[in-house]
Parts: sequence; structure tokens; C-alpha cells
Amino acid sequence: MNHIAHINTSAEGQASEHLLADHLKKVSALAGIFAREFNSQEWASLAGLWHDLGKYRIGFQRYIRQQNMHDAEQAHIENKVAGKEKTHSAAGALWGIQKLPKPFGNILAYLIASHHAGLYDWTDLEQRLNSTDSQKELQEALEAKIPNEILEAALFTPDGKTIPGKSAGFSLWVRMLFSCLVDADFLDTESFFDSRLTTRRQGFPHLKDMLSAFDTYMHEKSAHAPATQVNTIRAQILHQCREKAKMPTGFFSLDVPTGGGKTLSSLAFALEHAKNHGKKRIIYAIPYTSIIEQTADVFRDVFRSLGEDVLIEHHSQAESEPELETAKSRLACENWDAPLVVTTNVQLFESLFAAKTSRCRKLHNLVDSIIILDEAQQLPTQFLQPILDCLNLLVKHYGVSVVLCTATQPTLSSTTYFDARKNLNGLENVREIIDHPDELHKSLKRVSVELPPSWQTITSWESVASSLIKEQQVLCIVNTRNSAKELFKLMPQGTLHLSTRLCGAHRAEIIEQIKYRLNSKTNSHAHQPLRVISTQLVEAGVDLDFPVVWRALAGLDSIAQAAGRCNREGKLNKLGQVVVFIPPAAIPAGDLLTAANACKDVLEPNEQNPLSREIFKKYFTHFYFNSDTDAKKICELLKISENHKLSVQFRTAAEAFKLIDDNGASVVVWYEPKREEIKKLLSTLKKDGPQRWLMRKLQRYMVTVRQDEAKRLFQRGEVELPMPGLYVQAVDGIYDPNLGLMMDEIPRDPKNYIC
Repeated sequence: MNHIAHINTSAEGQASEHLLADHLKKVSALAGIFAREFNSQEWASLAGLWHDLGKYRIGFQRYIRQQNMHDAEQAHIENKVAGKEKTHSAAGALWGIQKLPKPFGNILAYLIASHHAGLYDWTDLEQRLNSTDSQKELQEALEAKIPNEILEAALFTPDGKTIPGKSAGFSLWVRMLFSCLVDADFLDTESFFDSRLTTRRQGFPHLKDMLSAFDTYMHEKSAHAPATQVNTIRAQILHQCREKAKMPTGFFSLDVPTGGGKTLSSLAFALEHAKNHGKKRIIYAIPYTSIIEQTADVFRDVFRSLGEDVLIEHHSQAESEPELETAKSRLACENWDAPLVVTTNVQLFESLFAAKTSRCRKLHNLVDSIIILDEAQQLPTQFLQPILDCLNLLVKHYGVSVVLCTATQPTLSSTTYFDARKNLNGLENVREIIDHPDELHKSLKRVSVELPPSWQTITSWESVASSLIKEQQVLCIVNTRNSAKELFKLMPQGTLHLSTRLCGAHRAEIIEQIKYRLNSKTNSHAHQPLRVISTQLVEAGVDLDFPVVWRALAGLDSIAQAAGRCNREGKLNKLGQVVVFIPPAAIPAGDLLTAANACKDVLEPNEQNPLSREIFKKYFTHFYFNSDTDAKKICELLKISENHKLSVQFRTAAEAFKLIDDNGASVVVWYEPKREEIKKLLSTLKKDGPQRWLMRKLQRYMVTVRQDEAKRLFQRGEVELPMPGLYVQAVDGIYDPNLGLMMDEIPRDPKNYIC
């Protein structure tokens, strides 16, 4: 019998066989190449060679010949089809335990037994491997006369001292090895089913070509930039970023005030750093999905001369056309095999702590990369400690450089508090890129900040509205959607509103309208008032330039971000005005309240320079001290248990590490300017069912609400449910042209503020 790993049946009924021995050898070789980047090739090679030993069983060979498979996705069939004959990942796991000295065989068991189902907790994996079915699987595989060159491969002597980070780095190392195995497995399977996909994955430009294109773009940009003080300072920042890229790899801080051009300057640093140190890719991570498209579009404009396929944009709202569904940009999203990846904190960090094969698959491509964390102060507080631990491991053992890019640099170095139990194990040796950041912040000062006379002085919404009405152009940022709605109702006609109750397409249209009107001097809008009420979604990545900004009390970093929307370009002949007020609505419990309290702890009401870097150091120290930086106990879950089995709770930790709750529900709304397009998309959905490109298109017209809110709308007949998890507006009147999706808010619920 020719033992086969996969069988591909064409539309014409022609069957081709993927020989099992060939598959195991190729996966072994490819996984070894991937793991060689962190000196672990023996582990990955052996896992690749034994990962499908269970397929030698007569039962599996009978099963596989009965299937009519057409693609690599379908070929990964374990745990997807009923029947014991299909299982095949226990045999190699048990063989690894037998062949390697205890407890090192358990490492192979994690990798091999999990390569379809995702990484197990050791207790669950041990129970599975001790089962009669698993023991029988190995016995039947061995009876099939597996070639000796596979079964008795040359072994190596495991040494726990060679594990990157030793016990502290064990869980990340296993996930890295797991990434090498599952990516190699999928790539070889994909190549068998459709070799054209392998070609489509290729063709991205090299980072050196991207640096050349960047230089050309910046030269043209600077040639047409007005000779303002702000642009002069931006050019100096860019120059320093290029020069400091020569520094050795590690942690870097780019502490540049909002409006200082840090997006392009950080990219310049990364491109030069890659050139100097042979880095393979740049990962640009952003906290908010609402602004990622803007950043990706900026980068596409920079590299336009290199063609369309220059980066991958990996997040839930990235759009693609049906005919491009299998293009290399889509394929590269699976494993981040591209020179420039623009993604979200959710994608990056949930992948780093993931157990699922689809999420872990990309991890080995983080080796020898540059990670830029935009708005680093937005790293999620309740997961901060495990994130910092992981970043330290990546930098120290996997050749990664990390750039913390922010206008309000958080205190992320190791911090000693007066209560040692609250110490933060921070980042090691963070180097500032800018020579004199204090002087830079002073030179880029474009606003004055007015604090309330005392922290007990509450300003009513009526009083806030009265003050805003006196301004010709003003932005007011509040903490919750309810607050935005209450204040908006007190404002005159023509006032604009922004919150996540508006769908993405609607928000984008309003932001473009605001920018146009702010820049208008001679058209019909020049003398019309422009007043905007917004939640904090405008505080990052939205380049607005108001002369006056009001900000409800929040964390000092939020106040600084709000100030970045005021006199951004420095075009006023005086300082812009930022007014901080105490809102009548209670600040929601959680990070927002902790941050507001930390702000009050470090600021006197008469403080003349509340946005100084010294005050920010005090602020973040107070903020982190009063926060639980490992609220889900991820660090404990990923520790090796003292049972001599290398026992780790991979799956439990992954399920706990969720930056965004899974309780949200999506509602497709009838955004009037695009109503016909939405109807066509929904018609296609009804006819053809959910497709990747279609759901991405529809996401531009979705509003995310809590499950209980969606159910309430459904019970009232205001939305329908054409497919599980997706609601669609069913009646007119529930999507307001100003306020977006209208529904009863639950008072004082922490979920009512924008993250």
C-alpha cells in the first residue's frame, strides 16, 4: 500500500495522491528551517517528521481514500468529521514521549497532538493520550510498518538550558515551535492541492526597496511642505529616527508630542533599522480598529510606486474584492509572510497568547522583526504584565526590536512602588530615540490647558453646551456614548456627533466633513460654526485641528490625546485652548475611573503645565499601582507546574487572554447614503451565504452592541437575524442620521464607554 497523507479529487473526478512519507519529510524540513531562526530546528524537525504518524493506520488510509477533498482547508480534517478512523495526531505524540527522555517527550506531545485542535492544557492532553483510543492509534500505526528512516530518525539530546528564557520562556517557546509546525504543515498541504497559491504568496517587495521608495516619497513631501515651525521640528524628528536606527537591537521609545509626525518617523526608523540589522519584517500594531485603515492608507500612499501588494492589513474590517479573495495579500494574512504588516493590538497580542492553530501559525514570522506599538499607552492594563513579559522574551531571545511610539510615554520600565507586592516587572533597557525629549515637548507646545478650579467642581451639561455654543469651532470629548447623546441634544442644529453608535462608513464620512470644514477658508463653510460632540474615538489616529477643545475629566493620557486635536499644525497666532471639566455623569468603573483618579492624584487644579513629561511619569506610576496588571492571572497559568511533566495550561490561558469580550453582536444598519449598496450586499448574503469578502464589505455598515442589547432589538422586531451572530436592521427609524443606532442605554455600565 502507498500510504497517503491527502487525496485531491478534481472536478473531473481525477484523483491525485499526496504520499505520506513525502509530506512528513517536507514538513520536517520546512519546520526546521523556520525554527532555525531561534536555534530550535531539531525540535521542529522531529515534530514535523512524526506529526502525522497516525495516518499510517489502515483505518485512516481507508478513510482518506473515501474522501472527495478539493483544498488544503478541507484536508485538515481531524476533529471536523465524526469517526475514530480519522484521528491521527495521538500516535506521534505518544511516540515522542517514548523516544525522548522524560519529561522532554511531553514537548513533542504538546506540538503533535495539538496540531489540529490547538494547544492543550497538559491535564487534558495527558488524559487524551492515556485513553484506550490513543494507545490503540499508536499500536495500529506501528503495525503499518512505518519506514525506519521516519520512525527511527536520528535523535538529539534535549537540554532544558537551551530553551530561550528557560522556565520563564517555556510557554512562548512551545508556541513558537507550534507555529513552525502548523505553518509548515499547512504550506506543504496547500502546495499539494494548489501549487499556484505558493506562487501567489510570493512577490512582495523587499524592505530595502521599500526604504528607497520611502526616501523618494519623503523628499517629495518635504519639498511641498509649508515652511512652518511644526514642519521644521517634524523634519528634525525624522532625521533623528534615521540616525538612531543604527543602535543595537532592543527596546526603543519614540516620545513625540501628538502632531509631531511620529507615524512616518517611526516607519523610517524601522526601515533603517531593518537595513542595519538584517530584520525581515515590520509589524505596525495599532490599538483601535477605527483608525487602522487610515494608517494603512498612509503607508500605501508612501509605497504606491511599488504596486498594490506592498503590505497586509490584518484586522476585522479590512476589505477585499471577491476576485482578490485568493490574492497573496489575503494568503499572507494567515501567517504574516509579508515585509510590512499593519494590524491591531488584538491580533498581535491575542496571537502571542493563543492556542488555536490559525492564530499561532504566524508567530514564527515575528522572529527577527521590528514591532512598532503605536499609542503604547493604550496597552490593555489588565493584561499589561504578561504582555511586558512576552515582549522581554521576544527582544532577548527572538531577535525582535520593539518601538514604543506615543505622545505620552508610559512608565513601562521596572518600577518599584512603596508596596513591593505591586511592583511591575517592566521592559529592560528602553532607549529614547529623541535626544532631548523635554526640549522637544516644550518646542512643540501649541496649547494651554485649563483645569477646573477644584476636583469637586461639577459642570452641568447645560453649562457645557452654553460655553460650546459661544465658540465658532470647537470639539468636545466626553467619556460615554450616553454623555455624548445628552450633550448633543442640548446643542443647536448643525452640531456633529461621533461615537461607535455610528457605523464605520458613517464615522468616516463625518470625519472627512470635519477636516474639510476645518481647512475651508473661502468656501461656503468658512463662516459657519463647526461644533463636534464625540466620545474618545477621535483621540488617536484622527488628525483634527480645532482651535478649542473641551475634555471631560479622564486619564492624563486621554487629556493629552485630546490636546493633540487642538492647534495641531501650530497655525494659530496664539496657543490653542484645552478646557478640562468635571462632567455631571459618573465616570464608569474600571480603567477609565482608575485613570481619572490617578490624574487627580498627580495634578493640582492650578497646575500650569499639566502635560509635562515629569507629571506623566508620576501619573503612570499611580495608574499602574492602582491597577491589576494581570487581572486574569495569565502569568500563573503559563508557569510550568512543579510536577516534572512540563505542565502548562495553554488553552485556559488563551481563553482568558481576550482583549475584547466575545459578547458583542453586530448589527447591519441602513446607512442612508449607502442604502442601495447595503441592500445588494444583503441580497448576496441571503443568496450565497457568508463569504469572507462579503462580510468584510458589510462590516463598514455594522454597529457593535452587546448581546443583550441585540436581543432586545430583536424581541421588539427592530432587527432580524438572517444568520447566527449577525443582526440586520428591519424597520426604519432606529438608525438616526445624527446619533446612529438608537436604543436604550444601560446607565453607568462600563461597557458604555469607548475603548
